[in-house]
Amino acid sequence: NQRCFAYNNFLLVGPASDPAGIANMTPEEAFEAIYVAGTEGEEDVIFVSRGDDSGTHNREQQIWETAGHNYTEEIQDSGPWYLETGSGMGDTLTVANQKNAYTLSDIGTYLAFQDQIDLVELVTEGDQLLNRYSAIAVNPDMASGVNIDEANNFINWLISDDTKAFIGEFGVEEFGQPLFVPLYEPECTEPPFNCTCAGPVTATA
Repeated sequence: NQRCFAYNNFLLVGPASDPAGIANMTPEEAFEAIYVAGTEGEEDVIFVSRGDDSGTHNREQQIWETAGHNYTEEIQDSGPWYLETGSGMGDTLTVANQKNAYTLSDIGTYLAFQDQIDLVELVTEGDQLLNRYSAIAVNPDMASGVNIDEANNFINWLISDDTKAFIGEFGVEEFGQPLFVPLYEPECTEPPFNCTCAGPVTATA
């Protein structure tokens, strides 16, 4: 009974000068270019990571892995080119901006901070940058205090046409573009989404 209802993208942002030359690369190619430049000692190539075990940090680790690098052995503590803030996205963008560095950001936080920083969007496409949103009702047999009927109602509300229409407009007035893209069939059932986005949800114990 899991349902996806929207998506947006992570972004690889950095200084307009783009010292590692990653603009319009795939995420994996971009990470590799940053790694090579950073480990070869190019002082103007720095990557700032959240380093906080967040969803964004986990996605960063996945990209390093698909680029062919063991994150804990080859990336973390590998030199002055790789910094971890141990903090949220806003703080990480601020540090990256101060150091003219690259970082991976969710699009919402980047848009919220774009008037405060000089970092630009450099890599915006690729399956690894897809950030899919979904909801699933908790099995009441697996946890106490679960109201399965209300959980079903909430998920059905999320996937309703009215809610998706609202999602598709959210952020347009403030940022000039929506922060999320609603998912509809048949698009959601096809790669790279591969999920169900229509109801009704009728989960039971």
